[in-house]
Amino acid sequence: MNKKVVIRILIALAIYGVFVTLVVNFYDDSPADMAWGDRESFNRQYIGKLSLKEFNFDQAIKELGSPDITEAKKVDDSNFQVMFYRTQHVKSDGFTTQDECTALLFKNGSLIAIGKTAYQQFQQL
Repeated sequence: MNKKVVIRILIALAIYGVFVTLVVNFYDDSPADMAWGDRESFNRQYIGKLSLKEFNFDQAIKELGSPDITEAKKVDDSNFQVMFYRTQHVKSDGFTTQDECTALLFKNGSLIAIGKTAYQQFQQL
């Protein structure tokens, strides 16, 4: 092979390597910046890995972003907040509804329930 061709290939690979390194290190791929379909998939996979009492409200905001729907109430000395994150597309109407979301229930900032039972528990408080 010609020496010029080899040098050009090596330069192209080096430029590509620098580009990939910059993207990986500096591009913030937050849920808020994702397309709705990608965000649903991300939320579904992320929520599927959660463990009760090992996940808190601040982590939810940091990792999943702002919830699509949220409700909160205080019962006795405990603060309860249910946050809904969109996880499945139901109807193309421009609105996100509870049936398109997975609920996360927090008690004093700690995750205590996930899914349909989370909202049922919240309503019974």
